[in-house]
Amino acid sequence: MKATYIEYSETNSFSKTLLAYLAHDEALKSFVGNWPTWAGFEKQLNEKKKFEHREILVERLKKQYGELLKESPAVAANIELLLDQNSYTITTGHQLNIFTGPLYFIFKIMTAIRLSEDLKSKHPDINFVPVYWMATEDHDFEEINHTKVFGKKISWDTPAVSATGRMDTATIVDAVKQYTNILGLSENSAKLTRIVEEAYLNHDRLADATRYMVNELFKSYGLLIVDADDRELKELFKPIIKEDILSEKSFKAITARSEELESNGFSTQVHAREINFFYLTYDFRERLVLAADGRYEVLHQNIYFTKAELEQEIDHYPERFSPNVVMRPMYQEIILPNLAYIGGGAEMVYWMQLKSNFDQYQVDFPILIPRNSAMITEDNVAAKLFRVDLTFKSIFRPAEVLKKEYVRRHTKERLNLNDEWMELNAIFGKIRLRTHKIDPSLGPSTEAVKARLKKAINNLEKKLMKAEKRNHQHALTDIDNVKEKLFPGGGLQERSENFALLYVKYGDSLFRDLYKYFNPLDFKFTILY
Repeated sequence: MKATYIEYSETNSFSKTLLAYLAHDEALKSFVGNWPTWAGFEKQLNEKKKFEHREILVERLKKQYGELLKESPAVAANIELLLDQNSYTITTGHQLNIFTGPLYFIFKIMTAIRLSEDLKSKHPDINFVPVYWMATEDHDFEEINHTKVFGKKISWDTPAVSATGRMDTATIVDAVKQYTNILGLSENSAKLTRIVEEAYLNHDRLADATRYMVNELFKSYGLLIVDADDRELKELFKPIIKEDILSEKSFKAITARSEELESNGFSTQVHAREINFFYLTYDFRERLVLAADGRYEVLHQNIYFTKAELEQEIDHYPERFSPNVVMRPMYQEIILPNLAYIGGGAEMVYWMQLKSNFDQYQVDFPILIPRNSAMITEDNVAAKLFRVDLTFKSIFRPAEVLKKEYVRRHTKERLNLNDEWMELNAIFGKIRLRTHKIDPSLGPSTEAVKARLKKAINNLEKKLMKAEKRNHQHALTDIDNVKEKLFPGGGLQERSENFALLYVKYGDSLFRDLYKYFNPLDFKFTILY
């Protein structure tokens, strides 16, 4: 593949807040830690507190991986590296989308891998380990139970139960068949079919299936996969679980900071609650709230705790307390020796809402890194794009605008009536003068006639454009085809399409090219073709 890059601002696809962050807008300085630069990482390394839980983290990772480590030497080596006080993680996280979901799932992980390698080049005496944090405790099954391959939606239709990581994969067989049947017959499709079938048909829980599949795709890069739905890891989080639930400290800090962010002209993504934990069992994940009678209630389950009973429950069963979206980042930073978090634009914003909460708990705030964003196409699509006088930068503009511009460039006729309108405008000037001499009150009537004529001229211009478009129909169809290929459904390819057909075409070289061409701290949109 070849690569070209354009500025994020030129894509018209990213939020004002994200663009301001990339520009190091001073209005955001108090909402973030160190800026995402090499100098920012220097400061982060100097300021990072000593991480106390390395032995527990390594032991739990080994337990979670089990036999997979025998065939994943780079992963096993990176787990061992975490015992060294000079080792740090670079983390990304995502839900357990079946078959990895949209392309940006893959892009997040490769950004973490490439940034870890780049940091190692800058600091050869320090170890940087890429981590994928599985959102195993999330319960929004409708967001992850489907994927799209070449526009075809493949769904796992089954009732949602508890946290998605705990869901039984027994009913996913039909979705697996649909997915693998699309892949065709080739060496690469056979390899991906084997990975998918082994992952989802031979592992009972969605968390284990996802770990297997992601490990098979990225084990050669030493990617570590963390499942934080783990009793021993939750033990480390108990003090903050208690503080959040019993004192509502997080709610107060995050709410105040969110209001401040909005007052500075930036949007927010999440809302803190008085209690930011769910009560989690294998049957349900329900919010914990303070009831009117002073007891703590598990919504919809008729389960209540007094304050003393709840403290005991946290002490004895910390695994039953599942952080929501505003406390999950805190949990991550408690159990990992982490330097940076890699996420999408919306994630960057909600992390900014959390900075003061990290400060009050005296937990290091990571550097926020927007993930690499990319579009992947083929030579024939690129050739068609260039043939209709478009560039990878211009293709981000609306199709109708591109088609009008193409027609104007290639027509042999003049399609606007500007000169004629100037002549008519001069005539109306004379008419206005004459009517004013006769009766000044006729001015509005004159302007109304002029306005109707201007509207008629504009409509005639549209008809001229429409007629000329018919003379360039083949090229305009090419523009529509290119737009649909690169922007399926009108959105960025990475937000809807799965990686499957790209993997069938390119195999593991797909990941090698992403690794080669992604430059995490350059913050440019990557186009591969």
